[in-house]
Amino acid sequence: MKLSIVDQSPVPDGAMPADALRNTIDLARAADRLGYERYWIAEHHATPGFASPAPEVLLARVGVETAGIRTGSGGVLLPHYSPLKVAEAFRVLHALYPGRIDLGIGRAPGSSPLEAYALRRDRDRGVAVDDFPQQLMELLAFLRGAFPPNHPFARINVSPDMPGGPEVWLLGSSMWSATAAAQVGLPYAFAHFIDPEPTRAAVEYYKSHVTASGISPRERSWHSARSAPTRRTKRSASTPACACAASSVNSVWNRGPCPRPRRRSSIWAAAPTGWLRKEASGRVTSSARPSRCTPRSLGWRPRLGSKNS
Repeated sequence: MKLSIVDQSPVPDGAMPADALRNTIDLARAADRLGYERYWIAEHHATPGFASPAPEVLLARVGVETAGIRTGSGGVLLPHYSPLKVAEAFRVLHALYPGRIDLGIGRAPGSSPLEAYALRRDRDRGVAVDDFPQQLMELLAFLRGAFPPNHPFARINVSPDMPGGPEVWLLGSSMWSATAAAQVGLPYAFAHFIDPEPTRAAVEYYKSHVTASGISPRERSWHSARSAPTRRTKRSASTPACACAASSVNSVWNRGPCPRPRRRSSIWAAAPTGWLRKEASGRVTSSARPSRCTPRSLGWRPRLGSKNS
């Protein structure tokens, strides 16, 4: 079984945010040394319990500190940003660490409504417009050079311009994200630790519908769950703790620091979705049903050069 880590850079009770960032770097080193597959860093805003509002900045340091593990965002909250800016930032990371960068994309705000408003690109409108599907397709077009020749953005040179690019993943915790990832043909990571209920239905739907996109469902679908805890001691600095106890999710909504672990700390890990098949057999029994996900509902437009337009 391949394991990966999603690090929220939690701030322990009584510690400083800088301590949390150092813990993230230590944990990345250990994950690389122990043979973990991926190391992703989450994005949260104005939350004292988490120290990383800009995963792309921290990834630049993590890349230096590691050698073989893939590193990436888990994920960049695209609604807050320009797709071009995100494409440029991750092309820089790809240029520094070719073949090792993942660009995980999420649509959640990662903050309260106030911070979400402060981060908004356009505040002239009273109500924020949910244009995530259009943003996602525009981001992919920038990264892949997929704009048609007559599109104004086709003249834009996304730098650094070099072969390859970051591997784009869609992150989510609902049936919408599962259907969107399958329809677009992107690797998919499900946030099981946020909402376990639809996990099986979402993953099974993705695995059964993404085949036409040429992606191996076994290798490109994961779910994120709590892993076995680790503990850092003076004798064993090779197993750094991730600072937060298993109740860290509750502290996020309280907007305070993470509680101090009594004996040990826990990390978030991503496991292949094949594990789900071993946990339960039979047909999917969840009442959640995939909503219809069409190119139009996902924001496909002919000007983005989609073959499915």
